[in-house]
Amino acid sequence: IFHHRDHVEWSEEQEASARSKVQENSSQLLPQDKQEEYEVNAKRYWDDFYKIHENGFFKDRHWLFTEFPELAPNRNPSQNGDSVHEFSNKEESDNEGLGSCENGHCSLETRAGNQVNLIGGSPKICTEELAAQKHSALNRSDGDYPGSSASYRVLEVGCGAGNTVFPILQTNNDPGLFVYCCDFSTTAVDLVQNNAEYDSSRCFAFVHDLCNDQSPFPMPEESLDVVILIFVLSAILPEKMQGIVNRLSRLLKPGGMILLRDYGRYDLAQLRFKKGQCLSDNFYVRGDGTRVYFFTQDELNDLFTTAGLEKIQNLVDRRLQVNRGKQMTMYRVWIQCKYRRP
Repeated sequence: IFHHRDHVEWSEEQEASARSKVQENSSQLLPQDKQEEYEVNAKRYWDDFYKIHENGFFKDRHWLFTEFPELAPNRNPSQNGDSVHEFSNKEESDNEGLGSCENGHCSLETRAGNQVNLIGGSPKICTEELAAQKHSALNRSDGDYPGSSASYRVLEVGCGAGNTVFPILQTNNDPGLFVYCCDFSTTAVDLVQNNAEYDSSRCFAFVHDLCNDQSPFPMPEESLDVVILIFVLSAILPEKMQGIVNRLSRLLKPGGMILLRDYGRYDLAQLRFKKGQCLSDNFYVRGDGTRVYFFTQDELNDLFTTAGLEKIQNLVDRRLQVNRGKQMTMYRVWIQCKYRRP
């Protein structure tokens, strides 16, 4: 039923048609007071999303290690990344029919056939205030913080229900590995902490609001080898993106990398928005109140280089997905980046 082709070149007509669809669906912007409401209530909308879907909406991202070998157990530094690896992401295309675009959440992740096993027990609430208290109690100059004895530290920002964290912990048995993960949805962090695979000796999940620059991180600056941003930056108000990238880049050790995969301009998800869902250029609100931005390569390059990072990889992955059963063709556009702290 389902077939997909990688690295599809777009014709000029196709690009023009996509551009005109976007002009049409962004011709009418939401009023300012509605826009402010979506910003103020952003946390609630994502909490509701995870309460409804729990860990069933996104699929575990086993393609991670093909695209980002930096996360695999025998890591090899990425080759100069202008050439795309052959994407062998069978996991992302199987069963990925129209269900992958539920309520505007169009992504290469879909409902997992195997629901991650949740163990019972009361959720460990980790509010930001609690995290801040714990954080200030840690004397980081003595190296006394979660993961301080690790030799390879990874932070995933916007971890959701753990679809990146758990594949890393399952696949990478490096005894020196420690994975931090955060989300500003308390519901999402609860799902991670209550997962049977959660191991506090190798992982630390915490609630964090990226947009609040007073919100503390549990690790000191210059302590991380990798920061992962997968379909996360696009959910943030565009005016706040640069400040966030600046803060995250300060957490990297010299030689540390930010790995990003996110929505590209004219992706199917952008073209499907109706009039009245646009907040500003290329920034939209979905039916469930969550928001999404569609990037160009240049915009991402500017964000990372302004933060003092150097480009290792910045590529567009265009795919054609055909659902033969429904006679539908879907053009997906993602951008993948690797930027390193000198």
